[in-house]
Amino acid sequence: MAPAQPLSAIESGHPSLQAQGEPAPGPEPVSQQELNAWRRGFTPQAEIWNGRLAMLGLSVGLTVLLLVRIVAGSQG
Repeated sequence: MAPAQPLSAIESGHPSLQAQGEPAPGPEPVSQQELNAWRRGFTPQAEIWNGRLAMLGLSVGLTVLLLVRIVAGSQG
């Protein structure tokens, strides 16, 4: 089997490996206020809120499970 050929810095897409003076590809920076805006639809703002609410739901669910086990264990 032949050894893998290394990618050039530009092909790898890693910003720190790109040639000096070339801008890194990717989205433009967005202000903090814009990211926290309550936007509906398939937008980056909606995805951020979706992730935040999912983590909140997961945290509340795990807390309820933990409290139920503590209460049930102390009664038995």
